[in-house]
Amino acid sequence: MDTYFHIQRSLFLFFFIVFAFFLFSIIASAKVGVGMGAGEIRLTEPIKLGGIYQLPSVRIFNTGDEITTYGMGVAFHQDYHQLRPAKEWFSFNPAIFTVSPGESQEVFITMTAPLKGEPGDYFAFIESGPVPTNAPGTSVGVAVATKLFFTLVPANIFQAISFRVSSFFAAYSPWSWGGLGLLILIILFMIVRKFFSFNIAMRKQ
Repeated sequence: MDTYFHIQRSLFLFFFIVFAFFLFSIIASAKVGVGMGAGEIRLTEPIKLGGIYQLPSVRIFNTGDEITTYGMGVAFHQDYHQLRPAKEWFSFNPAIFTVSPGESQEVFITMTAPLKGEPGDYFAFIESGPVPTNAPGTSVGVAVATKLFFTLVPANIFQAISFRVSSFFAAYSPWSWGGLGLLILIILFMIVRKFFSFNIAMRKQ
């Protein structure tokens, strides 16, 4: 009887070790990859202070063999001597996303130029890479990036504010114009209501 239980326990331990070995091999061999579908973004029109710009979108590919979560960001390199835009100028939609193997995700980029800034030629990398996880045996691949070039032209603060307003209405049209129209109607209604109330009060006197 003791021999039977000893053999049974040994077989169970053997299969457990084999199962753990194959499971670890699958996890350890999982490959995380990333590819980007745009090599370079070069804005030919000058960028104005206060402007809101929709940059060309980029497509992120999962070149690995497991489902991976990616993140977007902005990076710089010391070999490029152009001015560096602040990371806060950029927003991504989506900024973090999950892609299955062999599939891709389109990412839309918005750049909001500040009201004050140094005119000149700017350069940055639009970067994407796997978001670090605590999963055992997962290797995080090197991020990929596309180059962004643009020129920021000088403007005074009043021009910048004016361009920010016009860019806002252009970027969020038609909702921005609808909201402005509604606001104007409300103001007109309040003025007319106050005027007629004043006339009624004058007649009573």
